[in-house]
Amino acid sequence: MKFKNILILFFFVFLFGCETYNPKKSNKLNFKQDKKYKNIGFTLIYEQDMDIKKLDGRSLQIFHKNLKKKSVVKITNPENGKSLIAEVKSNRVKFSNFYNSIIPIRIAEALELNKNEPYIEIILVSKNSTFIAKKAKTFEEEMEVAEKVPVEGIKISNLGKKISNKQKLLNKKFSYSIKVADFYYKKTAKLMIDRIKSETSIKDIRIIKLSKNNYRVLLGPYNDINSLKESFDKMDSLYFENLEILKNV
Repeated sequence: MKFKNILILFFFVFLFGCETYNPKKSNKLNFKQDKKYKNIGFTLIYEQDMDIKKLDGRSLQIFHKNLKKKSVVKITNPENGKSLIAEVKSNRVKFSNFYNSIIPIRIAEALELNKNEPYIEIILVSKNSTFIAKKAKTFEEEMEVAEKVPVEGIKISNLGKKISNKQKLLNKKFSYSIKVADFYYKKTAKLMIDRIKSETSIKDIRIIKLSKNNYRVLLGPYNDINSLKESFDKMDSLYFENLEILKNV
């Protein structure tokens, strides 16, 4: 009798033990984690002669490959900290993966981008967030102005912040690296380096230790935009969806 009770007890312990450590349920939990999209790199400033869908130079809309149409994004110029809110007009326009977006001249001028090195950060922002709520009125006002005033006559208030007439001096030295990914283990980072070397002709690869359990794989640095773009294009064969370009690392 006691033996029978022990067997029954063992059975329930085993059953609930399996339920607790079910890997399928663990995977489901992992998939529910919503990571905010962020990318820092070069944008392409739209010009009329480009063989792509038209983008109004006066608008606050951009082309993007990964974000859904009508997604709201915050675009920042890392050089001076200026930022604004924009909207994704389309994600079906074809352009080089080297660029994280295509923006109109209005955004470029509002952020005071260096047109030779149009370097920006894009962050996806929830439409329901407090940040969007505070800026919605300004965004709508900017859109109304854009419809009536030529590009040359637009003066952006930069979401309520006064823009100085004196643009900050930019670092003239061109030095950028390609961020491949961050890894928990250094051994995994080394395996990624081996894969890149075996599947591409890229040789200038390094690991930066960010913390005890955070190792970053970088390509470069590159001292000119052509070599940077060449290596970036070579990484296409490895199907990385969100390569970033970091300055002075």
